[in-house]
Amino acid sequence: MEKTIKVLFPYDQSIVKELPLINKNDIENILDIAENLFKEQSNWIPAYKRMEILEKAASIMKERSEELIHLAISEGGKPYQDTKAEVARAITGVKLAAEHISQIKGEQIPMGLTEASLNRIAFTSKEPIGIVAAVSAFNHPLNLAVHQIATAIAAGCPVVFKPAGNTPLSGLALADILKEAGLPEGWLQVVLCDNETTELLVTDPRVHFLSFIGSAKVGWYLKSKLAPGTRCALEHGGAAPIIVESDADFKEMIPDLVKGGFYHAGQVCVSVQKIYVNHEICDLFTEQFSEATSKLIVGNPFDQSTDVGALITPKEVDRVEEWVNEAVTKGAKIITGGKRISDTCFEPTVLFNPSEDSKVSTHEIFGPVVCIYPFTDRDEAIRKANALDVHFQAAVFTKNLDIALDTVKKLNATAVMVNDHTAFRVDWMPFGGRDASGIGMGGISYSINEMTREKLTVIKSKFL
Repeated sequence: MEKTIKVLFPYDQSIVKELPLINKNDIENILDIAENLFKEQSNWIPAYKRMEILEKAASIMKERSEELIHLAISEGGKPYQDTKAEVARAITGVKLAAEHISQIKGEQIPMGLTEASLNRIAFTSKEPIGIVAAVSAFNHPLNLAVHQIATAIAAGCPVVFKPAGNTPLSGLALADILKEAGLPEGWLQVVLCDNETTELLVTDPRVHFLSFIGSAKVGWYLKSKLAPGTRCALEHGGAAPIIVESDADFKEMIPDLVKGGFYHAGQVCVSVQKIYVNHEICDLFTEQFSEATSKLIVGNPFDQSTDVGALITPKEVDRVEEWVNEAVTKGAKIITGGKRISDTCFEPTVLFNPSEDSKVSTHEIFGPVVCIYPFTDRDEAIRKANALDVHFQAAVFTKNLDIALDTVKKLNATAVMVNDHTAFRVDWMPFGGRDASGIGMGGISYSINEMTREKLTVIKSKFL
């Protein structure tokens, strides 16, 4: 009997679509198709053609943006305005990938610097790394697909894309658009499969590069199983710590942090989670932040007035509720929220000073919960902010340049925002975690570079 997967609308759990899963026996054929394309260089898509395909795909996406918005909401549950922004970003991402193709280049290596290197000229060139296996996450179903698929195509790599089981429709729609834009058969294969089959795919020795976006537990496990020589980029999560000093600008800061904390119900790897506030302003900050949070509208993501939608599954609502209850049991104070609204939605919640050993302090919440911790010594707050093994994006709010630069230097993060929330991202900047939060850098141009490898050519001639 054929196995299937049901795609559900997160808000009311109604069935959007039922799709068949592939099985282990299909992997051989899928990788054979990709390998045959890559091994025979006459099959490779020339740079100008890759640019044409991606430019046309971006144009089609723009024409069908409302359709793509509707599709992404139906499977992911992100509110309309935020999904609209995601689709716009995805279109920009495809354009960026097309533009970066002209920057895939090597460099001249100097010769003649020693007697042994006379009469030679040397230069590097970039080649596609090979077959890319891309495993994606649910929270940005179209934009993440672009970051993993469009980059592989730009680099000249055949790609096998495995979307999240909850949100496969946006990736499938992107594949249809790329095919319509002229991408030859086999260069992109979208596979829906269980975890065991996914492992079989990504650990196959024919795979040259793994692009993984998801949980640290799964990412590091898959990395440990990769075939010798397979390179990878892993993007996991973090706890997004923020330092707020006493001179911070409340007018800009409060709406920024509320947006950064509750965007997509906190289901973002760099969502605002842990805010360390100078004790001199902590009461005022907590009052204003919680007041703004309590005004957020929770509801159907198709309603354009909705600020916060559903969590991806009812099981996640259960987990968030358990974590909040545990934090309260251990001494945290609920300032606002704290309860489930339904089987699929949880109130935007602000917790004050949860214990350092509570799950909300030690793990990525990935839900609509923000924690506030007062501090008297900034270095101590930074030490606590750095204490976990996950380090992704962080932030500091202050008008004092010296304090800002000192905090940027001391926070353990790949990116530190000054007077902006931790969830800020544009698609051309480097993006990724360090330590347990991941390896390698995302961002359109950075991913394309990761999916290429260098070849050195040395020419010897008596005329050189």
